Amino acid sequence: MANNNTNNQINVPEAREAMYNMKHEVANELGITLNQGYNGNISARDAGHIGGNMVKKMIEAQERQMSGGSRY
Repeated sequence: MANNNTNNQINVPEAREAMYNMKHEVANELGITLNQGYNGNISARDAGHIGGNMVKKMIEAQERQMSGGSRY
């Protein structure tokens, strides 16, 4: 049975624009076209690639910050 308890909220509202920009940057790197606003027309596979690569970049940035390295 599907669980309809989703949490697609940004926990830090000040990061909303940065997350939006990162999503579009990653999509562009992957050759996936995103529109402003609704993007329900992209495949689940493409959406997964975008999200997975966003997480990878965020983890890398946090690892650099924790090790005292540069942010990007």
